[in-house]
Amino acid sequence: MNTITRWDQSRGSTSLQNQVIRLLEDNFLHDRSGHADLATWAPAVDIYETENELVVKADLPDLQEKDIDVRVENNTLTIRGERKFEKGVNEDNYLRVERAYGSFMRSFSLPNTVSSESIRAEYRNGVLTLHMAKREESKPKQIKISVSANGK
Repeated sequence: MNTITRWDQSRGSTSLQNQVIRLLEDNFLHDRSGHADLATWAPAVDIYETENELVVKADLPDLQEKDIDVRVENNTLTIRGERKFEKGVNEDNYLRVERAYGSFMRSFSLPNTVSSESIRAEYRNGVLTLHMAKREESKPKQIKISVSANGK
């Protein structure tokens, strides 16, 4: 006698769903040592404009100046660096790790109004500040209007 088994659509998709989740966890959320790895680190950045310059501020706590690389190529500003995990503390002693570690890279297109030859960078209290002067021809200029008497 043949047995008829009713197909349960949710049963098949649940197992497939679990397999996909397990695959993602195994490949992306754990490093080679089996420890959970946090999402890719992308430091927070503020960019604002004044009359004379474009200013970029990036939060880069716990980095040394030598671990930060700033470059401009083809009107693209790139900030790279790496925050290393503390070697002085045994990994097993951590109860919680929420801060991201490892390499990062942020890139921004610069407007043609910025002069890439005159960029000033400073790093203080964990904040990288880049001052990029505007080209003279792009700065606003006030034009004096002369008034003549009787339309002459």
